[in-house]
Amino acid sequence: MRVLHTADWHLGQRLANQERTEEHRAFLNWLCETICDQKIDLLVIAGDVFDTGFPSNTALKLYYDFIREVKNSCCRDLVIIGGNHDSVSTLNAPAELLRHFNVHVVGGAPASPEDQVIVLTDEDDQPKAVVCAVPFLRDKDVRLSVPGETGEEKEARLKQGICDHYTQLVPLIQEFKQLGIPVLATGHLFAAGGSASDSEKEIHVGNLGQICGDQFPEEFDYVALGHLHRPQVVHKMQHIRYSGSPIPLSFSEITDHKHIIILDFEQGKLANIHEVPVPCWRKLVRFKGTIEELFPKIIAYDNADLPYPAWAEVQLQYEHNLHDLTGKLQEAFALQPQLQLLIHRPLRTIDSQTLDQQVQPEQDLADLKPKEVFLKKCEEALEADTYLSLISTFDELLELMPQLQDGPLAILSSEEQVLE
Repeated sequence: MRVLHTADWHLGQRLANQERTEEHRAFLNWLCETICDQKIDLLVIAGDVFDTGFPSNTALKLYYDFIREVKNSCCRDLVIIGGNHDSVSTLNAPAELLRHFNVHVVGGAPASPEDQVIVLTDEDDQPKAVVCAVPFLRDKDVRLSVPGETGEEKEARLKQGICDHYTQLVPLIQEFKQLGIPVLATGHLFAAGGSASDSEKEIHVGNLGQICGDQFPEEFDYVALGHLHRPQVVHKMQHIRYSGSPIPLSFSEITDHKHIIILDFEQGKLANIHEVPVPCWRKLVRFKGTIEELFPKIIAYDNADLPYPAWAEVQLQYEHNLHDLTGKLQEAFALQPQLQLLIHRPLRTIDSQTLDQQVQPEQDLADLKPKEVFLKKCEEALEADTYLSLISTFDELLELMPQLQDGPLAILSSEEQVLE
């Protein structure tokens, strides 16, 4: 039997308000092809199918179109669990219908542990594998509140609750273990020692509730985890893994090597684990430096024949006159159509100075132009990335000022609108 483990798709995710639909569609098409090429029998999706609890119609269509395509392939079974980003009701709504097509969905922790134990059968209706489909466990699922408990007591009770949740499944799988049938488990949590990225939201408070790899019952032949977006092995235990997200969901993931995991089971035992790299359809890149350093790097950037333009995060180092440097930065990106500026983070390289300190000794404040004074005052009083909109408003005021000579009353309402 061949099993494919993936997680953290985050369908519908937007990065700096930019849609990721085409990247997700490319990944799902590739995944369907891989399932056919690798002759996958079971697909496990370990949570965070969607990025929000209220996915868009586009995201839902991607999800259901994918399920339809997979069910037309060699893959006999799908097991899908909910993550902390998923809505339990959204995933569970079609669960009864999907079960008739061997698509098993567990959006949230059910009332009965038996409902998480999914027995998969072959063409002769004989058990071939068991999946303990444990979704993201919310606080209410594993811990009863105790008045007056300390933070340490809450953490200990939460960890124990998660461990107990897995332990209670062991008696339900013993008969299958005795028959030599492989047992897999899922989870969507923060396992101790895991490496997170910026795009992962903390689950529970301060990542309380993280458990160690050796706290999973030893009866599980493989534990398919979701939540952390970097592919990794937990606690050096090769059979407990995060598959990671298929595309980089933040700029902190640009060095990650994205992959899916394929498992081979022979005679009821885990025989091989393969990491299959996921192709890249759009690069996320970071640039940091002065405008003199950044300009040639941006216009010389090579997108390596990828289908979609790369997205860039820029940390522009500056001392003064950020407005002028921002214009120069925009000019560089205009010369490079295969690179799009997504996030601009100005980084001032000197401490803030007062208006008097910014005026050179040989200068007098009265000698400066009004806009120069305004820019210096902004640099003194405001953060670097907060006053760009004020500059355009100030420019409008400068254009209106000459009209005061023709009629101050006529211009008064216009000025009030600009100030608002």
